[in-house]
Amino acid sequence: METLEATAPTPDAPASGVGAGPGVRRRSWWRRLGPGAAIAPFLLYSALGIGIPTLGVLYYAFRGNNGGWTTENVSAVVHGIYLIGFENSIKLALLTSIIPGILGVFVAYAIHTSRSQWLRRMTATASGVLANFGGVNLTFMFVATLGSTGVLTLWLAAIHINLTSLGFHLYTFSGVAVVYMYFQIPLMVLVITPALVGLRPSWREAAENMGASSWRYWRHVGIPVLMPSVLGGMLLLFGSAFAAYATAQSLTTGIIALSPIQIGNFINGNVFSNYQNIGYAIAFGMLVILAAVMVLYNYVQKRASRWLH
Repeated sequence: METLEATAPTPDAPASGVGAGPGVRRRSWWRRLGPGAAIAPFLLYSALGIGIPTLGVLYYAFRGNNGGWTTENVSAVVHGIYLIGFENSIKLALLTSIIPGILGVFVAYAIHTSRSQWLRRMTATASGVLANFGGVNLTFMFVATLGSTGVLTLWLAAIHINLTSLGFHLYTFSGVAVVYMYFQIPLMVLVITPALVGLRPSWREAAENMGASSWRYWRHVGIPVLMPSVLGGMLLLFGSAFAAYATAQSLTTGIIALSPIQIGNFINGNVFSNYQNIGYAIAFGMLVILAAVMVLYNYVQKRASRWLH
């Protein structure tokens, strides 16, 4: 009896290994499948929205009109009007990333140091909305404000300030840059705010206890800590401005040579004979530039992430 009682199965343990095996294996299989199943929708979305279009661009950028492989398309986009489009796009992206980047840091710092919780919440909400405000709606707003018969233009003319005589035209390169800054500054505020939160008050208190002035604190502590995040934010602004299309197209109707607008012309069928794949070659050039920007962005983000924990 003692032997039978010692070997009798307990209610919590399986009676034999044969009956318990499939259930254990089934649970183990689901446990291994769980992480993959969770990320599957994201992978599918990335493949449909990014992977397949990228492969299509790479395929047609080096495809001739007769079906053979060629580099003529890529060679064509580094000359003439297409090269000017790349130059203008890079200049516009640099201008609307550096200036809004610097202004966005000061605005974000002023908000971060404010004692008003209501102001912080309102600014964060407004920045999230304005950073995604673009296209035809933004163009209409600026035309109604700074256009030839805009409200602000007429008000300034009433006090004898002529924007045209000062060299500003809304429908030119400088006008597009001003419009881009409208949504680039709020975007920089959103990007740099976590880095400002990462500046621990104890660092400044320790610097002051050691006799450091405010300038020395920012020179040796604040600026070095924030610099990777600031550069990362500017790179993000560069990519945003470099790839923007709807705002510039609706504002200038394509009279400025910008790479996204040139691609739009090819999509709309405004092409010469035997030049159908030039648009894919322009897109390939933009992918190369944006890939380089993302590599730099990941690098500076790794440097900045050390101070955000």
